[in-house]
Amino acid sequence: MNLKETVTIAAAAIRDEVIGYRRHLHRHPELSFKEFGTSAFIKEQLDLQGIPWKTIAGTGVLAEIQGAGKAGSVIALRADIDALPITEANQVDYCSVNDGVMHACGHDAHTASLLGVARILNGLKAHFSGTVKLIFQPGEELLPGGAQQVIAEGGLNAPAANVVLGQHVMPWIPAGKIGVRTGLFMASMDEIKIEVYGKGGHGAEPHKGIDPVMITCSLLQALQQLVSRNTSPFMPAVLSFGKLRADGAINVIPDKVWIEGTFRTLDETWRNSAHARMKQLAESLVAGMGGTCDIEIRKGYPHLKNDEALGAHMISFFKEYAGAENVLPQDIWMASEDFAYYSRALPSFFYLLGVRNENKGARSALHTPVFNIDEDALELGMGLMAYAALRWLETS
Repeated sequence: MNLKETVTIAAAAIRDEVIGYRRHLHRHPELSFKEFGTSAFIKEQLDLQGIPWKTIAGTGVLAEIQGAGKAGSVIALRADIDALPITEANQVDYCSVNDGVMHACGHDAHTASLLGVARILNGLKAHFSGTVKLIFQPGEELLPGGAQQVIAEGGLNAPAANVVLGQHVMPWIPAGKIGVRTGLFMASMDEIKIEVYGKGGHGAEPHKGIDPVMITCSLLQALQQLVSRNTSPFMPAVLSFGKLRADGAINVIPDKVWIEGTFRTLDETWRNSAHARMKQLAESLVAGMGGTCDIEIRKGYPHLKNDEALGAHMISFFKEYAGAENVLPQDIWMASEDFAYYSRALPSFFYLLGVRNENKGARSALHTPVFNIDEDALELGMGLMAYAALRWLETS
């Protein structure tokens, strides 16, 4: 029996149990850096398999499977474990029991899949050389993210990892398919908070005050133009403001307006330049209209770049396991991921696992109250990652 057949059979054998892992985790989601029950569940499952682990980054878990052959190379496999502050609206038996918290980004699937990978690899450890690190990482959804802490605490060391592999479920890709891209893949992400101060008053007498609402309207337009007129047309960049608050009334001009948004790009030089220019523009424009402002730009995750050479190998392994017709090239995705920190530390590859199935109602976008997956994708997800890890150890 060849390696593909061996892994395929092993994944099929534990499919139902891994779906059970996912449903347990989905029913009991926990917010970033508060994943205490999730962490305990992961440790329990690893203990049942006799896989050694240690705590890392607070609520994270770092496990290790050592092949029985020579020391060899080291590959790290990462899954994020936290959930989002969203109230679930799905009508399923495993709906979240934690009010206002939901696995709306699929981290329950990532964690369950990696637990499945752990079982497959542990069962095959007599047949491979090298080491597999399993990183169950907390806090991906909340700055500064858990990846930096995992790295700072030596999660990629002793033994030193050579490469890192990660996957993310994707509802725009049909179940049974895998999305891949080498080179630039995902954007950096920064949080922008601006408070615009004026002088409130009666809505019938705007000339007696300084209207921060109108100043903010002008500022929003100017900031959008700054990005669209100064970003190279060959470099993606997105500036979006999703929160605006002006606590006035129909006849009351407020003293202050709050706006919050996000800036994303794939070029660090332009990213830093844009920050400086946005601050300068905000302060000068608001002052020119008679107001004042405070602007804070909180730097988030860097852009994610998949290693070209490692990516070529992984795509080849994916095609071997799933079939070339099921490995789909992807465009740049302007979302952000703290997996980017691993890609800065070591050659890394981040790919997408399709989970969409219209017939099963799995079609909603990430970060929505009705996000769900076709759970059959978990069998492919764990088998694919296990196979790719073994093939990389075999050929490295």
